[in-house]
Amino acid sequence: MQLVTVDFDGTLFQGDSFKLMFQAGKKEFGIREWTTVVVGSLQALLLGVFKGKNALRIHFFKSFAKTFKGKTEAELASFFQHLVEAGKSDINQELVQLIQDEQAKGNQVMILSGALTPFLRALTARLNLEVIIVGTDLTFDSFGKCTGGTGVVVNGKEKVHAVNNWLEHSGKDPAKTKVWAYADSESDIPLLHYADQPVIVNPKDKMRQIAKENSWPIFEN
Repeated sequence: MQLVTVDFDGTLFQGDSFKLMFQAGKKEFGIREWTTVVVGSLQALLLGVFKGKNALRIHFFKSFAKTFKGKTEAELASFFQHLVEAGKSDINQELVQLIQDEQAKGNQVMILSGALTPFLRALTARLNLEVIIVGTDLTFDSFGKCTGGTGVVVNGKEKVHAVNNWLEHSGKDPAKTKVWAYADSESDIPLLHYADQPVIVNPKDKMRQIAKENSWPIFEN
C-alpha cells in the first residue's frame, strides 16, 4: 500500500493563509475577536524574533483559535466557508489532479497540515476530495462549545508522529507501506526525511537548495 501525504500551506494552497484568515475575519469578527487577534499577532511577532518563523505561526494559530471561544461547530461553519471561498482561487489544481490520480490507483491520500481541521474539511468538501484529514483540532466542552483552545499543532516532527499514529490505528504495516510526502517548507523537513518518497512542491530558494542537497524531486507548476 502507498500513503500519499499532502501539506496544505504553500503546497495544496498557494496563497497566504495569514492574509486569508484576516479577510474572513472582516466578515465575521467584532471588537472582542479583533482585540484577541491583534494582541495574539503582536505576541506572535515578538516570539518570532526570538524563536523563529515556525514558532510565530504556531502562536498565531493558537491566538486565532481563541476567537472561536463559545461557538458551536455549526456556528463556526460560516467562518470556514468564507475562508474556503476566499481562498479557492489559490488552490494548486495540478496537485488536486495528482491526488485524484493517486486515489484512482487505489492509494490512500492524507491532507497533513497544521491548519485547523474544520477548515481542511470544508476545503476538501469544496474540492470534492474524499481524503484522510489530519490537522490541528479545536477543542470543545461538554456542551459542544469551543473552548478557544487547540489540540496538538500538527507541525514539524508532529507530522511524523501523526503518520505513525494513523498507520498504527489503521492496522497498516509500516514495513509494507510506502509513504510519499508532498511539502514545501523547512518545517516539513522531519517528514521529508521520514518519507520513502519526499517531493518538494514549488520551493523557494532555500528549500530548493535543500532539495538539491538531498536529491529530492521537485513538483513545480
